[in-house]
Amino acid sequence: MDTSAQKVKSVSMPFIPKVANGLDNLDIPDTMVEDLVLRRLYTNGTSCIKSLSQSLKLSYPVIHAIFDRLRKEQFFEVKGMQGQDYTFSLSGKGQEHARKSYEMCRYNGPAPVSLNTYREVVIAQMGHVQVNRAGLQKLFSDLVLTEKLLDQLGPALISQNSIFLYGPTGNGKTSIASRLTGIYHDAVAIPYAVEIDRQIIVVYDPVFHERVEMDLPGLDPRWVICRRPCVMVGGELTSGMLELKMDESTGIYAAPVQMKANNGMLIIDDFGRQILSPEYLLNRWIVPLDRKVDYLSLSYGVKFEIPFRMTVVFSTNLDPSKLADDAFLRRIQNKIFIGTVEPAVFDRIFQKIVKRKGLQCDPGSAEFLRKICTHYTGHDLRACYPGDIIDIIEAIGTYEGGPIAVNWPNLKQAAEIYFTRTVPMKEAVG
Repeated sequence: MDTSAQKVKSVSMPFIPKVANGLDNLDIPDTMVEDLVLRRLYTNGTSCIKSLSQSLKLSYPVIHAIFDRLRKEQFFEVKGMQGQDYTFSLSGKGQEHARKSYEMCRYNGPAPVSLNTYREVVIAQMGHVQVNRAGLQKLFSDLVLTEKLLDQLGPALISQNSIFLYGPTGNGKTSIASRLTGIYHDAVAIPYAVEIDRQIIVVYDPVFHERVEMDLPGLDPRWVICRRPCVMVGGELTSGMLELKMDESTGIYAAPVQMKANNGMLIIDDFGRQILSPEYLLNRWIVPLDRKVDYLSLSYGVKFEIPFRMTVVFSTNLDPSKLADDAFLRRIQNKIFIGTVEPAVFDRIFQKIVKRKGLQCDPGSAEFLRKICTHYTGHDLRACYPGDIIDIIEAIGTYEGGPIAVNWPNLKQAAEIYFTRTVPMKEAVG
């Protein structure tokens, strides 16, 4: 049982999928529900209508109708009654049918929704972003960002078009990207699974989907209420993660990352350093980014369309002109440069980290660290230096068993560990 749902006082919902209270308004084939019931009993043994309703996330009337039908066909052996509910198991005939169904597909979890229903709900749940500079300052309150950068991010987020964050490494691109879904203050419905051509695609993934607990009368329980998803992938991204993947042993498909990210954000971190080439990814998504639809294929060749309704964020420290051609870059309307930081911003980052960690700090330490960094690197300051250096100072203090203090000697010692040294440290810096 999934107990990871987060309790919330009040979260708005752009759309609520309604429960089907009978077979007549169920959006998947009756025979698929029959197979789910048979497979559930095949693996669990004895059950009752109420328990099957809860485990398969279908209304009691739907399961009762399936029970009546299969009982008439002598697929069940009734063991007794629990109040007004039947307790039953599979008969010999039921066991044989269930075994054949189980050999083809072992899925016996929450019932899927139809592909058409999935499309309709995703379109109905498209986000509407309302954000201003004050809102972004609050969202990024733990970071130090310039007003210029905030004023570029704001319109980009409101447009909900793809965003390209680029610039030298170590200046906060990943930190910024990972916080972007904080602009949303509503929840969306994510299906446990989707049915297409009697095949089952598992969509809900607790790794990426953060459940919220809400009281929504009439909600179809085949849908999970979640915060808008934020799916982040980096160097581990492969071409297989962009397509349906069928587990040969179970006959169940896993949804690709872009399907899991629908109605939220998909962040491609360290773009250009993946196992698959940038050209492959760009060619694969040039149509989805433009037309907002993607095409997937089942293992036996059946091709179908799904919505591509998310904000895709590309984050890279490589030259964009060497990663993508003009045709692709044209489809990414928002290109935001995250450059090295100015001395004043560097000092603010340093002071924020020292304050957050509650460390003793000698006067002039921020300026001293700037001198050390420029001496070792010979180039502009990076936002990551203060945090990385202070982490090393904390480790040194723990190692030596003394107080952890941010002072010139400790900054100098930490820098000698942190930077790749090509020239001796000049005494003048000390």
